[in-house]
Amino acid sequence: MPSAPEEYGTEADLTRDIQDFIHRYVDVSPAFERIATQYILLSWIYDTFNEVPYLRLRGDYGTGKTRFLLIVGSLCYKPIFASGASTVSPLFHILNAFRGALVLDEGDFRMSDEKAEVVKILNQGSVRGFPVLRTEVSRTGEFNPRAFHVFGPKIVVSRGTYDDRALESRFITEETGQHELRRDVPISLPSAYKDEARALRNKLLLYRFHNRGRRSADESCLDASIEPRLRQMFAPLLAIVDDPTLRRELQARARQYHRDLALDRAMDTEAQVLEVIRDLFERPNVRSVSIKQITETFASRFADEYGERVTNRWIGTIIRKKLGLRPHKSHGVFVVSLSELPKLNRLLERYDLASKQQRTEENSKDTSAANASLPVVAKGDNGAHISDREQQ
Repeated sequence: MPSAPEEYGTEADLTRDIQDFIHRYVDVSPAFERIATQYILLSWIYDTFNEVPYLRLRGDYGTGKTRFLLIVGSLCYKPIFASGASTVSPLFHILNAFRGALVLDEGDFRMSDEKAEVVKILNQGSVRGFPVLRTEVSRTGEFNPRAFHVFGPKIVVSRGTYDDRALESRFITEETGQHELRRDVPISLPSAYKDEARALRNKLLLYRFHNRGRRSADESCLDASIEPRLRQMFAPLLAIVDDPTLRRELQARARQYHRDLALDRAMDTEAQVLEVIRDLFERPNVRSVSIKQITETFASRFADEYGERVTNRWIGTIIRKKLGLRPHKSHGVFVVSLSELPKLNRLLERYDLASKQQRTEENSKDTSAANASLPVVAKGDNGAHISDREQQ
């Protein structure tokens, strides 16, 4: 906790003091050093916003992850230090009582139910208004429901990634171990760092008094093509950043995360099915493709990757339940028709599966033509383009 509010001069002075403190004791990239500085400021006014991103360092042991937690966490708003081995119940109670920043060491949760409970804190804690409901036993043996509020900033270090892509999208991540550690960073922290951290917390307390409730998230500064979740996560941080260089770095990082998510999806089974549908529709004069055609083409390309026989039923289930397309019966067989074109175009964009014509247009830098999704699909039997009304 801070001991008393202290003057900090201008916000630029405070930002410089925080970054100097981080640089003195932690070795991360210059860009992430600036991001961590702004994240500390965000943590002190996070309750102004409805969403908040998480900060993460990911890498092997001995690369400075725990040091980063100690230094950056010591400057955050009401930091609550815990490890992945912590039992869940006290975390819920402390977060609900203090509404501070969770600083979590060794945050790799994959196996046990206990760790899955901690993941619930991460899943629910980035958006205001979604408490975790749990049951408490009273002294008389009654089971009473209780809502625990877990919304707030969180700093996590881990060795790997999470299987849940929705959870992954909440993190602004730095990979450690990419370069040799700086020699001017002390191996052991001097005791003086605690006094320095307290002095900065006192200044940050006054920063909270001056700025809480006076900032608002602005998604207009992010590319509209970036996924809504990523825009949600980056908008609060951009709202407190005045440095144009850092704003551009954050915008570039958001675009890179968007591309990474699309590439991850492109490696799924759904993406393979979608690729087959795209290629079948790109043939001349095609107005619909049957589930049987999709299954046969999928089997010819990818059957070796799957231990079981590829069936029409399995492919049809992926098309309906995973991709959200609606096949209908035509002349006794189930087909995907041009009526699904708007959904198909959106899926191709989401899974980073541009059509062949799009890729050719992009390579030729014809941006106006490249914005037209899957133009070959939208043709009639004679090759002429179909109007919007005919597509509907």
